[in-house]
Amino acid sequence: MSDLDTRPTEQECHSCGAAGPEELLLSARKVWLGKTTEVRRALPDREIRMIGAWCFLDHYGPEDVSSSPGMQVWPHPHTGLQTVSWLFEGEIEHRDGLGSQAMVRPGELNIMTAGRGIVHSEMSLPDKPPTMHGVQLWVALPAADRQMAPQFTSYHDLPDLTRPGVAGKVLLGELDGVRSPAAGQTPLTGADLSVAAGAEVALQVDREWEYGLFVAGGVLQVESTTAGTDQLVYLGTGRQTVRLASVDGARVVLLGGLPFAEDIVMWWNFIGRSHDEIVEYREAWLRRDARFAPVVSPDEKVMEAPPLPTVTLKPRQRRHHPDDRGPH
Repeated sequence: MSDLDTRPTEQECHSCGAAGPEELLLSARKVWLGKTTEVRRALPDREIRMIGAWCFLDHYGPEDVSSSPGMQVWPHPHTGLQTVSWLFEGEIEHRDGLGSQAMVRPGELNIMTAGRGIVHSEMSLPDKPPTMHGVQLWVALPAADRQMAPQFTSYHDLPDLTRPGVAGKVLLGELDGVRSPAAGQTPLTGADLSVAAGAEVALQVDREWEYGLFVAGGVLQVESTTAGTDQLVYLGTGRQTVRLASVDGARVVLLGGLPFAEDIVMWWNFIGRSHDEIVEYREAWLRRDARFAPVVSPDEKVMEAPPLPTVTLKPRQRRHHPDDRGPH
C-alpha cells in the first residue's frame, strides 16, 4: 500500500534505549488513500514511531464496497522496507514489477520485500466481495538487507494460536510457543488474535522486546489499559507476559520486536538513512530508473511523488520527547 499523503512529513527515527514496561494508549488518525479508501493510521504516531522494526500500520474497513471501486492504489515505488498485507475480509489484487500477480485473501499472508527498489499496485477487481477489511504493515529493513534484491512471497498455511479465551494466527515470528514460517530480517513477531467475550488470558512474550496491540474491532483491556477500535496500546519492553481481557470480545493485531537499533528516514513510500538518500530515491522514481521496473508497461498509470519539503529534516527519536519540536 502507498502513503498517498500529498504533503508527507519527513521522519528521521533515531534508535534509543528501551524504557522498560509501559502502558501508552494511542489513537489512530484518519488518512485518505486517494479518493476511494479511508484508513486509520496507527504507526508512525507522534509518540511512538516504531515497534521493533514495524514502522507503519494502516487499518481500513470494514467497508461496504459493493457499489464503489474499493481499493484503487495505482503503481507506486518502495525502497528499504517490506510490506505485510493481511485481510480480515474481502479480496485485493497485488501486482508488482517482478511479474508477481496474487490475490490477497483472508488467512493468507503476503510479504513484498522492496529492498533496493520495487513498484507495485493494489486494486479491487470488479467482481470483488462486498466487504473490505484489513491492515497494511511496513517493516524497516536493516542496513545489511536494505539493498537486497526485491522479492514477493505468499504464505497460505499459517499456524493457529489457540488458548482458552483466545484464538488466531501467528503471522510472523513466534508468539507464546507458536512459530510462523514467515520471518523478517530483524527479530519480530506479528499475530491476528480474537479474544472471546468474558475471557482473561495471558500470553508469553520476550522481555527484551517491545510490544504494541492494535484493536481492529471491539473493546480490549491490555494489562490495566482499556482500548477501543482503532486504538493501540504500546507496552515497551521488560515483560514476560501480556494480559488481555474483553467483556464482549475483541480482535487485535499484536506487533512486537527487538527495538530497532538503526536510524532511519521515512518519507512517502521510501525508507532510507538520510535526507539526501530520500531525494535520490525520489529522483530515481521521476526518471523511472531501472530499479523501478513497471508493473505492466512503461506507460502505465502511476502515482507521482509529491514535492519534497523545502527544509531538511531534523533528527527525531523513535519516540517523542518534549524537546522534539520538528514537524509530525
